[in-house]
Amino acid sequence: MTSFDNLFKPISLGPIRIKNRIFNPPHGTSLSSHGIVSEDLIAYHERRAQGGVGLIIVEGMTFHNTYDYTHSFIYAGDDNVIPGLNALSNACSKHNVPVIGQLFHAGRAVRASHDGSKPRVYSASAVPDERYRMIPMEMPGDLVWEIIDAYVAAAVRIVEAGLDGVEILGSMGYLISQFLNPHTNQRQDEFGGNLKNRNRFLVEILMQTRKAIGLDRTLGLRATLSEMTANGMDTDIMLNVLKTIDQLNIVDYFSIISGSSASPSGWIRVFPPMAIEPGFAVDDAARAKTVLSKPVLVAGRINQPQLASQILQEGKADMIGMARALISDPDFPAKLKLGRTEDIRSCIGCNQACVGHRLSHNPISCIQNPITGRERRFDKLNKPIRTRRVMVIGAGPGGMKCAAVAAARGHVVSLHEANSRIGGQVILAQALPRRAEFGGVITNLMRELELAEVNVKTEQRVTAADVLDISPEVIVIATGAHTGHPTIETEDAHVVNAWSVIDGTAKTGSRVVVADWSCNWIGLGIAEKLARDGCHVRLFSNGIVAGEAIEGIVRDQWIGELSKLNVTMTPYARLCGADSDTAYFEHTINQQPIICDKVDTVVSCHAPISNNTLEHELADINAEVITIGDAACPRTVEEAILEGFKAATTI
Repeated sequence: MTSFDNLFKPISLGPIRIKNRIFNPPHGTSLSSHGIVSEDLIAYHERRAQGGVGLIIVEGMTFHNTYDYTHSFIYAGDDNVIPGLNALSNACSKHNVPVIGQLFHAGRAVRASHDGSKPRVYSASAVPDERYRMIPMEMPGDLVWEIIDAYVAAAVRIVEAGLDGVEILGSMGYLISQFLNPHTNQRQDEFGGNLKNRNRFLVEILMQTRKAIGLDRTLGLRATLSEMTANGMDTDIMLNVLKTIDQLNIVDYFSIISGSSASPSGWIRVFPPMAIEPGFAVDDAARAKTVLSKPVLVAGRINQPQLASQILQEGKADMIGMARALISDPDFPAKLKLGRTEDIRSCIGCNQACVGHRLSHNPISCIQNPITGRERRFDKLNKPIRTRRVMVIGAGPGGMKCAAVAAARGHVVSLHEANSRIGGQVILAQALPRRAEFGGVITNLMRELELAEVNVKTEQRVTAADVLDISPEVIVIATGAHTGHPTIETEDAHVVNAWSVIDGTAKTGSRVVVADWSCNWIGLGIAEKLARDGCHVRLFSNGIVAGEAIEGIVRDQWIGELSKLNVTMTPYARLCGADSDTAYFEHTINQQPIICDKVDTVVSCHAPISNNTLEHELADINAEVITIGDAACPRTVEEAILEGFKAATTI
C-alpha cells in the first residue's frame, strides 16, 4: 500500500463503478480525423487507460451544423461517429476503464472556419465576444429547440457506441453559459429574463438527455463557478443553478472547472500556465460540494500526487482531473500506486506542446514526452539488433533524452557535458521569476538517466581528439547554442546579453532597455526579473507583440504581470545602435526611428548561434554522427527532446 491510498478508492458515478479517483478530463487533441475517431486517438486514450487512470472523458464533440468544424472536433451529429467511438470504448474497457463522451457547442466563441471566411455564429443574444471578436446572431426560438434535440440525438449515439455515459459541457463561457449569464442573455422569450428562464436551455438538455439514455448510463455536467472575466457569470447564481439541477435528480456528477473563453483573462484560467497557482479551482469545487448531493469532480493545474491526495483528504472533491499530468506521463496512476513517485514525469505547466499544438491545429504532444500523440509510432521501443557504443556530447535536454532512451533500449551510452551542471538552457529558464517549475524538465530527465544507468561525465569539454580516443560507434552532437550579438553601432554604451543577466555574470544599471529580438520567454522573463529587482524597464520587441513566439496563454499572462510592474512595451522595434545614455531603434515596418533616452543598460535578447564546430571537425570520422537540437538549428526544448528521442530510436 502507498501513502496515497485515498486516490485508489473506488467510486461510483451513477451506474458506473470506477476503480480509482483519478480521471482524464476532456481536452482537445487534434487527433480525430474528418469528425470521426481515428486510430491515433484510440491509441492515445488506450495508453492512458493502460497507465491506470480510473476514468476517461473524451474531448468535447460537436453535433449540430451551427458548430460542426470536423477538422478540429469529433462530430456526433450523425451515425458516422459510432464505429470509432465503439472502438475507443472497447480499447479502454480492456483495461477496466469506463469512457464518457462530452458534448460541446461554443455558441459565439468561434475561431474556426469551413473555408477561410468568417462563419455566422449564434448565441443567446447578439452580444459581441471580446476574445474572438465575433458578433453573434441571436438564436431564434425554433433553433434553440432544434439544438436541444441535437444534444439528445448525439447523446443517444454516444451510448449506442458503447460509451458509459455522457457529459454536457455547460462551462467556460460557451453556449450554455451564454444562456445562463444575464450579460450575454438579453432575450425576452421563454429562454431569457429571470434565472429560471435562462436556465431552461440547460434543464431541457439534461432532462431530455436523461430520458433518452436511461438510468443505466451516467450523465454528468461540467460547470464553471469562477469565470474570472469581466461580465462573467456570478458565482452565487451559478451555485443556485447547480442546486436546481441537483434537486431535479437528473445528473450523476458535477465536474468543476474555472475560467472562460469570453476574454483573454478568463482563457488563461482554462489552460493555466505554470505562473498560475496549482489547484486554483479546488475551492470552487469545495463550495459546490457543500450544496450538492452528487459527487463533485475537479480539474485545473493539479499535477502532483500530494495535492491530489490532499484535495480528497480535505473533502473538497471526490475525483481529481489530471489532464496535462497524464499527457506528460500516462503511467502516473500506475507508478503512484506502486509507490514509484520519483519515477513520475511531472507536468511543468509550460503549455507548449499540449495546448500550443491544439490551438495551432496540430496533434497534441508534450515537450517532455514525445510519445504523447505519437503512440502508434513510438510507444513500443524495440531492442536494437546489436548493442553499440554511443557517445552523446552535450547534456542539455536533447542530449539527456537521447542518452536515456538509447541506454534504455540496450546501448552502452556515455553522456559528456562541458559544464559542472547538466540541463543546458533550462538552467537559465528556471532562474526567472515564477519559472522554477520549468526546472522539472531537468529533474525528470535526470531520473530517466539514472534508471537507464547512463554514465554521465561533467566538466568534460569534448574535442575531436577526445572522440577519436574513445572511438564510439555512434556520436550524438547535442552541444546546444550560445547567445548571439546584434551587429550594431555602440559608443560608450553598456550592452549586455540576456543570458549573462540571468546567470548573474553581468550587472545592469537602474534604467534598463530590453531589446527583444527573440520574442520568446527570454525577453519577457528578463523584463520581469529586472522590474522586480527595482529597475525601470522598457521592453522593445522585434515582433508584433512581446512573446509572439510562445504559446498565447503563457504570453498573455506574462504581459499582464509586466503591465502591473509598470514595464512599458513597444512592438515592431529593431535595435540599431546605442551610446552612453540612449538606445536607438527603428520601426520594423516603416523604418522610422524610435529613440529611447535615459538608458543605463541595454539587454540584448538576440538570435542564438549553434555550437556546431565539433560536427564539422568530425565530418570524416569513421562513425555515425547525428546532430540534434540547437546544435543543428536553435529552437526550443520541445525540438531538442523530440530530436534526441528520435535519434535514440534509430540507433
